[in-house]
Amino acid sequence: MRLYFIRHGQTDWNNEGKIQGSYDIELNDIGVNQAVELSKRVLDSNIKFSKIYSSKQKRALKTAEILRSNTNVDYIPLDGLEEMNLGDWEGLSWKEAIDKYPKEYDEWYHNRRYSKSHNGESYQEMLERVLEALHKIISINNDDVVIVTHSAVIMSLQCYITDTPFDKMRIFQTDNVSITEIDSADLMC
Repeated sequence: MRLYFIRHGQTDWNNEGKIQGSYDIELNDIGVNQAVELSKRVLDSNIKFSKIYSSKQKRALKTAEILRSNTNVDYIPLDGLEEMNLGDWEGLSWKEAIDKYPKEYDEWYHNRRYSKSHNGESYQEMLERVLEALHKIISINNDDVVIVTHSAVIMSLQCYITDTPFDKMRIFQTDNVSITEIDSADLMC
């Protein structure tokens, strides 16, 4: 079974370089247009899927809704697929987070898999909840599915699957509405 992970469309905070995390931001006009173009790309490709699952955050839900309206495949909001909670850093630029929380940022930066942002969660905590949601999806589906989610989710999964240190996760950086294909068998360890 193939899982097609799609990062949501652009938000104003993406455009402004602000940390979004768990903060529930809407797609901007560019993000809506990206989701429409994504739908066309999916329809023109040979990607076949039976369901769309989505993070419950507005930016992912709107992307999934647009994809559903163009493919006629239902979408299901599912707990656990949300972006990493970056606590008090949310709404700041990365430079502002470094300036305001230098000690916490340094600790997080050098041990990001297990360290937490100020009042946030670690990549490991996020990974555990995402894997739980994915195992549920895999257990109730036989056909390929789409999962509309977030950048940190997709990068963390790729680090997990390839045994890449989390401080190297930027090699898996995703653009808005990018598609990342993962075999479900790689997630069942």
